[in-house]
Amino acid sequence: AARVLKLYPFEMSGGMLQRMMIAMAVLCESPFIIADEPTTDLDVVAQARILDLLESIMQKQAPGMLLVTHDMGVVARLADDVAVMSQGKIVEQGDVETLFNAPKHTVTRSLVSAHLALYGMELAS
Repeated sequence: AARVLKLYPFEMSGGMLQRMMIAMAVLCESPFIIADEPTTDLDVVAQARILDLLESIMQKQAPGMLLVTHDMGVVARLADDVAVMSQGKIVEQGDVETLFNAPKHTVTRSLVSAHLALYGMELAS
């Protein structure tokens, strides 16, 4: 662990960088965390670890979190309320369950449909 603290950012893997940034937010007792694409460019194992870590932080410390992502799997796992944006404007918002079960806007429907297709499922008409 001490060795990692001496590394430059370019010497760390994507997962190490993500965990380091999360650790900094936790150590500072930040009341609010902005997680911008927290799992992008990480392998599946590192993605799961980052999501587990974020989930643990939310349960133990209860900071607010703004999660910016196009990964609806991440949204389904971490979000309570969702705002879907297109071209810089919010096109739909609501609780995560409603958005996944009955998306209204075409962008939301496309995102949810693409996510469900990963599991061989389709959005109900």
